[in-house]
Amino acid sequence: MTSRLENLSPVPGSRHRRKRRGIGEGSGLGKTSGRGGKGQTARTGGTIHRHFEGGQMPLYRRVPKVGFRSRKDIAGNNRYSLVSLTWLSTLEDGTEVTPEFLVAQGLNIKPRQSAGFKVLGGGSFSKKLTLKVNAISEGARAAIENAGGTVEII
Repeated sequence: MTSRLENLSPVPGSRHRRKRRGIGEGSGLGKTSGRGGKGQTARTGGTIHRHFEGGQMPLYRRVPKVGFRSRKDIAGNNRYSLVSLTWLSTLEDGTEVTPEFLVAQGLNIKPRQSAGFKVLGGGSFSKKLTLKVNAISEGARAAIENAGGTVEII
């Protein structure tokens, strides 16, 4: 017998009978119809969301919400590798400080901090240096210029 459109049927064993629920306790799917005991999950449409912890204070409310990360910080804009005046005071007078010089001294630009080097102030400073850096704080600029040095922003 050839298969034709009017006599097609599924392969024997490929189709399961549907489960008839609630047809007596002896059937295995009677009484509660496979839904367990009473309560929210036994009801039609009753679901419990994934992060529900049974009335316990949920994790997202237990963990403190502290801090803030700006979009610029996440994107990596305006992020610098920092150089302190204390470190610069270890150099000899008349040294020209450039990003290439700082890298040669072993100060590496961090991967996400692609904006270059920034000099930060703090403490006393008495060396006469020539700085060519990407950014500098006002206090550091004042300290270097008061010591007779020059500052140039690249």
